[in-house]
Amino acid sequence: MGVRPRGTMEGVEREQLADFLRRRREAIRPAEVGIADGPRRRTRGLRREEVAMLAGMSVDYVVRLEQGRSSQPSAQLLVALARALRLSDDERDHLFHLAGHRPPPADGTARLARAGLVRMLDLLGDTPAAVMSDLGEMLAQNRASLLLMSDHTGFRGDRRFTIHRWFTEPEARAVCPPEDRELNSRRLVADLRAAAGRRAGDPTVAGLVGRLEAASAEFRALWAEHEVAVRRADRKTLLHPRVGRLLLDCETLVTPDQGQQLLVLTPADAETRERMELLRVLGSEEFSTGTAERDGR
Repeated sequence: MGVRPRGTMEGVEREQLADFLRRRREAIRPAEVGIADGPRRRTRGLRREEVAMLAGMSVDYVVRLEQGRSSQPSAQLLVALARALRLSDDERDHLFHLAGHRPPPADGTARLARAGLVRMLDLLGDTPAAVMSDLGEMLAQNRASLLLMSDHTGFRGDRRFTIHRWFTEPEARAVCPPEDRELNSRRLVADLRAAAGRRAGDPTVAGLVGRLEAASAEFRALWAEHEVAVRRADRKTLLHPRVGRLLLDCETLVTPDQGQQLLVLTPADAETRERMELLRVLGSEEFSTGTAERDGR
């Protein structure tokens, strides 16, 4: 049996990982992540509990990571840390290497939101915004987006694709008024057609289309019509369980390679603006409590 190199475990560079996480935490100004930087603050950069809150994990685990005492972090946990620490794409890959994982590929099934787009989510503040892949995977959301439509970043398998949930899970349509559902079905299929054209020969796209055709007669019929349209700007009505009907303008900004999209949602009328403000008031305290419970605090 070989001897494990000092400072490593299961392929993890434990000491280097701990040092990297500490230094990146200390390099972030609280204001960059929406945290007030009060006059009595003595900590350089973020506090450990703030990183834990942003990443949705326990403070104890952050402490153990920074002290080199943790178990090997999972890829999912590394993604959360990378977002919390606002790592660049290169820094994110480095984090994966130090933790004994292969960095996710730039394309395909394990995509991550671009670091620059994640920073834009922070800048948008109380405006709901999210980063999506061209196949409709939710890659990152800001807090306002979480309050508006809950967390959609944790789905696995085909469920991570919005279009798959729409055509295979009836409850996914509850947020859309009945009179708008047929149009939304067409828009989703036409957008997937455009992505399939750009990514010809991609097994991820072909597999998704094949499984949808097998699961949904509605999808099969719409796919056969071969309508193509990339969604960039739209107005939609959202039925929210707490504040009711919301009329939203949806602006979609597409990256140059069309692989990722920044979706920004703004109120289209005064009534929606008031209801979204009410949602922020109702949801902020609940959001903080839910995070604490997930962290075990």
